[in-house]
Amino acid sequence: QVQLVESGGGLGQSGDSLSLSCTTSGLTFRNYAIGWFRRAPGKEPEFVAAVDSSGGSTYYTDSVKGRFTISRDNAKNTVFLQMNSLKPEDTAVYYCAARRYLVVRTTNYDYWGQGTQVTVSS
Repeated sequence: QVQLVESGGGLGQSGDSLSLSCTTSGLTFRNYAIGWFRRAPGKEPEFVAAVDSSGGSTYYTDSVKGRFTISRDNAKNTVFLQMNSLKPEDTAVYYCAARRYLVVRTTNYDYWGQGTQVTVSS
């Protein structure tokens, strides 16, 4: 059974930093690309960032470039999303998802976590 578990969400103010983690089990982690997505209230899920299986290639949506960093530790089956210079518009539930081959700017991923709330106040 594949499981993805997000952690690290919480409350912050504009300009703060938060770090999210996504720990997986039930799959051969080093063979999977991992993406981070978010869903704000009343909006469709949005692609945020993705990393390929080796960690060598990363992709970001334009609104988080230069502020967010995705990385992975294949020895720990974990992907991280470091979020700096947070803005109120970053408020959303953040999800990680796994896919056998990397795709970006799409929610077409195979396995999803339950999500973690990030709330940023002005």
